[in-house]
Amino acid sequence: MQDVEEDSPVVSTGELIAYQTAEYFLQPFDIVDITITTRDEELNALFSPFTNNNQNMGMMGGGGQAGGDAFFMNGYTLDDKGFVELPLIGEIELIGLTTEQAQTVIEKEVSKYVKEGEFFIRVRLGGIRFSALGEFNSPGKITILQNRVTIFEAIAAARDLSILAKRDEIVLVRQYPTGSQIHRINLNDKALLGSEFYFIRPNDLIYAEPLKVREIGNTTNFIQSLTLLTTTITAIALILTLISNSN
Repeated sequence: MQDVEEDSPVVSTGELIAYQTAEYFLQPFDIVDITITTRDEELNALFSPFTNNNQNMGMMGGGGQAGGDAFFMNGYTLDDKGFVELPLIGEIELIGLTTEQAQTVIEKEVSKYVKEGEFFIRVRLGGIRFSALGEFNSPGKITILQNRVTIFEAIAAARDLSILAKRDEIVLVRQYPTGSQIHRINLNDKALLGSEFYFIRPNDLIYAEPLKVREIGNTTNFIQSLTLLTTTITAIALILTLISNSN
């Protein structure tokens, strides 16, 4: 705690940048958490056999790959054609729908067995799964148990970028219903906060390219090489000095 000039602001605040969010449409191999609750306990057990397991796993901890396994084992995975199979109801096509639209479709099917107003349905993504490759301190496939994840949260989940990462040219491969597309992101540009890439989506792949110094080797090898070179030059200079003094 130090004394500062009276005209110096205590806090410096930048401009407010509005989010640009887009609806996410379910794709093949997405994992969704579908909860169906009625007044009939027998129907509850039939409709949602995994609900208790998901709740217990949710109590055990927040994000991370281990927590995400609960949804992988107990959630509903869209097959390659975008269908999920629900107990009693059978197959339902959810591809290309938002979670709200998927909920409406499931409600219509459940109403065939339960009176309207006597059941509750919730549909949500089973966490955000993405891959972090390249110059991350802990690359790999990662799951964060949240409905919305920023690109900075994703980088933090991979234990930050290494010192050799290109922060002004992060490669993001995003899946769309019609295929994949590559985007290049500059983390140093504040405009990112208001772009559609500020929030990552399920199945995104984030690749951090290395700086040119990587061609010399990794950080450890580079430092070792630099130390060896410095030591060698110092030794040669010392030898030359001794020879010069002896003459």
